[in-house]
Amino acid sequence: MVRVLTWNLFHGRDFPPNPRLRTWRSRLTRRAEVDETHMQVNADLQGQFARVIAGAEWDIALLQECPPRFLRPLAAAARGEAQRAFTSRNSLLPLTQWLARRNPDLIASWEGGSNVTLVRGSAMTERRSVILRRFPERRVMALARLASGICVANLHASARADRANEDVRAAAATAVAFAGGRPLIFGGDLNLRPAGSSLFDELAAQGFTQATAPDSIDHVMAQGGAVVQPPAPWPAERREVMAGARAIRLSDHAPVEALFEFAAP
Repeated sequence: MVRVLTWNLFHGRDFPPNPRLRTWRSRLTRRAEVDETHMQVNADLQGQFARVIAGAEWDIALLQECPPRFLRPLAAAARGEAQRAFTSRNSLLPLTQWLARRNPDLIASWEGGSNVTLVRGSAMTERRSVILRRFPERRVMALARLASGICVANLHASARADRANEDVRAAAATAVAFAGGRPLIFGGDLNLRPAGSSLFDELAAQGFTQATAPDSIDHVMAQGGAVVQPPAPWPAERREVMAGARAIRLSDHAPVEALFEFAAP
């Protein structure tokens, strides 16, 4: 069995449930905002993300909006092999990473981004980055082939629905060709809700397993495998870390987790 996690890391930032805590005062001055239960900290949360990811049970983790500087700390903490595919806004990384460490909320996505695939228990034998779109924003899929025979596709599709449909349709076709009949894990932040897109019916007709939920945009599916536990988002508290008596909620996305079974090669 293979447990898969997909999570958009929101560029390593926190996102408290109370919108009143997400202030320009915090963004400009780095002052922490608090209510009775949560904090908004505008701080470098690399260690906190690493702790949550490393502490979770998974065999394959698909991460999007991952700051490129997170790669080695995440891989080391999780004791996994890593693949990184650069996405957009990475041309001035030394400068933007320096700024992001000091004020992540102010620079936000301009730090640069990547899709990162982490694998435990099976070596990667092949890695590819496939550009899905260059304009108006670069979108990339990370493809990996594992020694176990499983192939993995990790992507973050465009925000606009029509472009997301194009991205995901092209990504699925490319991933299936890359897998060449081997089992395939396909997922990430697809920016598409099954309730509003017929593309998931197309994918089901190609043998892909069910999407996460009608209103979800984060999905993990398989081709050539059976669903043991269907994809479902974590409850909010699983992605929270404590700072004294208050919680810091990591990312504006909940991780989605699923369990699949594949026939022995």
